[in-house]
Amino acid sequence: MIRLLPPNLINQIAAGEVVERPASVVKELIENSIDAGATAIDIAIREGGKNLILIEDNGQGMTREDLILAVDRHATSKIPDENLFNIQTLGFRGEALPSIGSVSRLEISSRFENSDLSWSLKVEGGQKLDPIPSTQKIGTRIEVRDLFYATPARLKFMKSATSEMNAIVDTVSRLAMAYPEIYFTLKDEKKTYLDLAVTLGDLSERRLQRLGTLMGKEFIENACAVNAERGEYRIQGFASLPTLNRSNANLQYLYVNGRAVKDKLLNTAVRISYQDFLARDRHPLVTLFLEVPPSEVDINVHPAKTEVRFRETEVIRSLIIGSLKQALMEAGHRAATTTSSFALKAMQPSISPQFRPSQTSFVMPTRPSPKPLYLAPRPQHNVGQPQQATAHVIQLEEPTPPEYETPSHEVKEHYPLGEARAQLHDTYIVSETKDGLIIVDQHAAHERLVYESLKTQFLASQAQSQYLLIPEVVSLSESAQKALLPHSEELKLLGLGIEAFGGEAVLVRETPAALGNFNVARLVQDLADEILELGQPLSLKEHLEEILSTIACHGSIRAGRSLTLTEMNALLRQMEETPHSGQCNHGRPTYVELKKNDIEKLFGRK
Repeated sequence: MIRLLPPNLINQIAAGEVVERPASVVKELIENSIDAGATAIDIAIREGGKNLILIEDNGQGMTREDLILAVDRHATSKIPDENLFNIQTLGFRGEALPSIGSVSRLEISSRFENSDLSWSLKVEGGQKLDPIPSTQKIGTRIEVRDLFYATPARLKFMKSATSEMNAIVDTVSRLAMAYPEIYFTLKDEKKTYLDLAVTLGDLSERRLQRLGTLMGKEFIENACAVNAERGEYRIQGFASLPTLNRSNANLQYLYVNGRAVKDKLLNTAVRISYQDFLARDRHPLVTLFLEVPPSEVDINVHPAKTEVRFRETEVIRSLIIGSLKQALMEAGHRAATTTSSFALKAMQPSISPQFRPSQTSFVMPTRPSPKPLYLAPRPQHNVGQPQQATAHVIQLEEPTPPEYETPSHEVKEHYPLGEARAQLHDTYIVSETKDGLIIVDQHAAHERLVYESLKTQFLASQAQSQYLLIPEVVSLSESAQKALLPHSEELKLLGLGIEAFGGEAVLVRETPAALGNFNVARLVQDLADEILELGQPLSLKEHLEEILSTIACHGSIRAGRSLTLTEMNALLRQMEETPHSGQCNHGRPTYVELKKNDIEKLFGRK
């Protein structure tokens, strides 16, 4: 038997979609405050939101009539006309207030900005009471008490007060990142979690200051500015240097027209952009603000509005990847300052009365050896065989080398990595800069230089292929085949030649020579799966880059090799000219910089 559900049950079902936990309530109510033009939003929580969620703002407020309608289903101020694809607010989809009111004790007090009167309205378990006069100042105050009391079964899914509070802090932080012009405070009965004053400067400066408060000072010091436009699409934000990374992707944020969203598009784009610099289990810190025409994005995909659907997915992906790669390229040889901080913390000044300096503990070189010329490894293209590479150091004889001189003012002034002074343990180069010193891991640094040179030679042009004596047929699903074939030209440039073979298979005639013998069917299947999931074939390029990385490792200067001062300085100059030389191929730093001021602190001079 089919029957119509009662309004209160309908609201409770809607609440199940919208009000997943206290943090969901906080998100919906803060978004309403932002849409109301608030410049200050105060949030108070008790028992992780189970007992009380109180949010007060100084927005435009509501009239008595608006207040009555606000808690009714299908009533909203967020849609100015009948066009669902022209929504320029944060609200609408969730119909939050009637949903929240159906599962809690809700009280709303509000005063419209042009009115001398304020009103208060209560909703208990879905039952709306008549509004009464109140003493509310301009703006709106919402109290949500006893969340889920009307649906006790939902209480079983509530986590501890600490866990729920952590989720609320994360929710408020995500919203605060996008709105640095709004003052946010968040507290519970024990402490104040957030007190975020309005930041100053232009929009980019304000955002970076707010991000620094929420993501840490180290993010400000090691962030690369991201800024790009493509037609009506614009992206702005910040991404960390590869050497500042984490074991998870929790500190990666994407905003679409001011709305915080969780989208695999971001994860894919970041992975592609950083795949040259980080191991797969390490993740950079990224916050991106994407602005697109409202008609080009559907925000009504998910009840909680945390997911969106783009009309031009490829344009968005290309814009994100291109802007991130450009930002990393402009960073040049920079490495994260956190490496220096770790080094300084590890240094513990000590005094030992039994210390006796060795007579041969350190020897300063007195004259440089002939100047070397570093040649990048050159891949040998033999069809059917893995590519090999060799690195050479050619000595240019000088009949009468000059005596060694202390670093010149010009070198320290104009070269960021300074001038080499010594080598430690035949592994680390010590360089003096204008205002400190630098310690370089010679193997990691040269490995990066060799890799960048190899990549330019190998990946910028068509990769060498090896023809299979017997072409291999790889069976796929029909959907996988249709997803893979449009990328055949792209794969051809990387050395993989495929073509259609029947309705659910592809024929592989060529494979990248650099990969030698490998499981062709598994690679093709992985590529098809990635395209279906991510829209981008990553496996082949990652395999090739792993080969290049291995070649670079074997073709670079090894730890334990003694270098002349001239060789050391040649390496430093090449690092300064090579993008991404501040980190090795796995995201570890290639050098550590210690400022003179920090060194003086170690010795108690400051």
